[in-house]
Amino acid sequence: MTRTGLAAGLAVAKSAIHGKGCFATVAFTRGRKIAEYTGEKITNAEAERRGHRRILRISGLDGRWSIDGTRGGNGTHYINHSCRPNCFMKTARGHLLVLALRDIRPGEEITLDYVSTMHSDRKRCACKVPGCRGTINKAPASR
Repeated sequence: MTRTGLAAGLAVAKSAIHGKGCFATVAFTRGRKIAEYTGEKITNAEAERRGHRRILRISGLDGRWSIDGTRGGNGTHYINHSCRPNCFMKTARGHLLVLALRDIRPGEEITLDYVSTMHSDRKRCACKVPGCRGTINKAPASR
């Protein structure tokens, strides 16, 4: 389940949401840092170019930079989307941190609400939680 280079307290395994997922191997309390999202730091223009690949594991860092977790990442690029997430991301001093929204038990899948991605706004969500909005991207308010 674990491998070299994986963030401490995390494991990658088969996910009921989508393919592989990132799972807690230790308890994380609300507000605690779970890990840093790591990988190759690339320009947003390069992220857009790479975004045409089928599998995306790129996260925006700021208005200029993104991180491609598939290149030198620590397993956090396997965090799947959920409409009822248990963590969130925060940028701090050029680092993209993953923090617990609530207490997380060992064995629980770590999930984020992606809110806005390079995927089409029609990309279907597979989280299956009550109240799922049906899409990965959060639909903009009525125009």
